[in-house]
Amino acid sequence: MSTSLSSVPHRVFRLLTVVWVGSLLTIGYAVAPVLFTALDRISAGAVAAQLFRIEGVLGVVCGVLLLGLANVLIRRGHDTYRRLRWLIAGMLVCVLLGYFALQPFMNAIRMAALEAGTDVAHSPDAMRFGILHGVSSLFYLIESLLAIALVWKLPTAASATLAGQEGARDAAGKGIVG
Repeated sequence: MSTSLSSVPHRVFRLLTVVWVGSLLTIGYAVAPVLFTALDRISAGAVAAQLFRIEGVLGVVCGVLLLGLANVLIRRGHDTYRRLRWLIAGMLVCVLLGYFALQPFMNAIRMAALEAGTDVAHSPDAMRFGILHGVSSLFYLIESLLAIALVWKLPTAASATLAGQEGARDAAGKGIVG
């Protein structure tokens, strides 16, 4: 079975979505909890921080690529990507706020505690860290829910093709050349 060139952007969109959403859910809801049950808190926190750093960068890269690809697909008449664009933008905002705005403060508190010879839970800034961690976790949860909605609303191959054909007919009817 041959893949037409017009289906490639849809497939790339789905692939990027699966990479981002899969890593988001796996790291946040499978790997991190296992780390804290298998390792001491300091080691688990250090490994989790590295994994969330990777997830943050991956989220920004995938988010930007998905937004760009959604815009390309919308210009080609695939209006089903309009609502997906908002979900992606919401996820991207969650990554930027949750990881890039809050994590530096959390890491500074973690490092100060380690330099003082203790873990974060026993440091003077434990409550501040807990608040930041709670807010960061809330952003992660919102991002996760948006991610599930994004996967749920992904167009199937048939609906993407149908929407593209309808968009092309509308554009041709208006005299727009693609």
